[in-house]
Amino acid sequence: MGWFGTRHFVTFMLFLGMANAYIMRTNMSVAIVAMVNHTAIDGSSDTSSVDDECGVVAGNTSTSSSSSSDGEFAWETDTQGYVLSSFFYGYVITQIPFGILSKRYGNIYFLGVGMLINSLFGLLVPVAASVGIWWLIAVRFIQGLGEGPIVPCTHALLAKWIPPNERSRMGAFVYAGAQFGTVISMPLSGLLSESAAGWASIFYVFGAIGTVWCIFFLIFVFEDPEANSRMNSEERLYIQKELGSKIGAPSPPIPWKSIVKSMPFWAILLAHMGHNYGYETLMTELPTYMKQVHHFSIKDNGILSALPYLAMWIFSIFISHVADWMLTKPYFTHTIVRKLINGIGQYGPAAALVWVSFTGCDKWLTVILLTIGVGLNGGIYSGFKVNHLDISPQFAGILMSFTNCLANLAGLLAPIYAGNMVVGTPSIAKWRTVFITAACVYAGCCTFYVLFSSGERQAWDQPAELEPEKKKELNDEPDVVTTRA
Repeated sequence: MGWFGTRHFVTFMLFLGMANAYIMRTNMSVAIVAMVNHTAIDGSSDTSSVDDECGVVAGNTSTSSSSSSDGEFAWETDTQGYVLSSFFYGYVITQIPFGILSKRYGNIYFLGVGMLINSLFGLLVPVAASVGIWWLIAVRFIQGLGEGPIVPCTHALLAKWIPPNERSRMGAFVYAGAQFGTVISMPLSGLLSESAAGWASIFYVFGAIGTVWCIFFLIFVFEDPEANSRMNSEERLYIQKELGSKIGAPSPPIPWKSIVKSMPFWAILLAHMGHNYGYETLMTELPTYMKQVHHFSIKDNGILSALPYLAMWIFSIFISHVADWMLTKPYFTHTIVRKLINGIGQYGPAAALVWVSFTGCDKWLTVILLTIGVGLNGGIYSGFKVNHLDISPQFAGILMSFTNCLANLAGLLAPIYAGNMVVGTPSIAKWRTVFITAACVYAGCCTFYVLFSSGERQAWDQPAELEPEKKKELNDEPDVVTTRA
């Protein structure tokens, strides 16, 4: 089979797809700092209070950047919040329907064509912004519609292509593409915004790159090993044997009632919602916070805002190998591993956000704490993020579509809440409220997960046609089905 087989190529393409998806959703966070005329906003503010907490008077940021670097749009922070969240309104709408339809009709075209729509409309963002705010919101909304299938379809493809004993590493690698994309997007967006082409080049460059990826994905990636006649037959047999099922066999009915009654499913859902709220608070608001409170330039802003996600990318890969090692030990069950690793992934950033709320004007301590906190957040990829595959290998894509949809409904509230909390003259006290709220959501949802999650395959996922003896065998040997899911 060699050291790099077709399944590794599929994994790599999904990694790039996830990176592309997060580039398309995060580039607006940096671009909006360059698009907005901050001097005009400060000058038209109804409040006469002065933000001199960190040595800069509101409306006079000449100590860190000139007004010439301001953009052309006088959008208040609450309006910026709606622009940033508009993407997620579209994103959540397509999660569940595409998750269900892809289970029936396959994942490749839903994922590939959806991301192509996302990329092509990304090219239209500069034009839409120049026409009007509602045109921009509409374009970002359509981008979200196109990106909707990325997570459920990726989850389903991992279940079809990756043997159970490789899922923790492969899954963490694929989903770490989110951090890789963020790490690429934020600093490069900062550099592009200060280039001669201006902030519009951010959307032209990344839109073109995304379009190229979509074309390659649609041509070279197949639904499952059965559909790829060009792959090595030895590798195909290996994947089929390890998966322990016939790819392409008729899917059993979805046990909706059992899923709704399943406490482990609710534990994953709450953990996912808590993560998305905290993560979207940081991802969409961190560049704005860095400029408003600590007065970093746009270029430095992009680089420093990317550091936490670089740490998260590195830590997610490291902790996935730790999870693999733990699962080889008899005293660590899947349930224990998922709870421990996920606890690190959500309690860590919660503690960091609380601490950051009280760092005041110490900009470098703030950067360090955010880097550590968001870095620890990488534990979620070996925690709740792959837990769907543990409790239900057959319906992992369906479960992911539901949890990701509802999680992003929670996530889209984050920039709206933050925008309304810091409207007017920005202050450390206002941002403290934003960060502590996110920390409480992180910790509360993680506590529910620790109490009620499970790493075992649920009874409702068992194929109905199996004999009782076979069902007992599957229940007695969960590692065969779910190891390192």
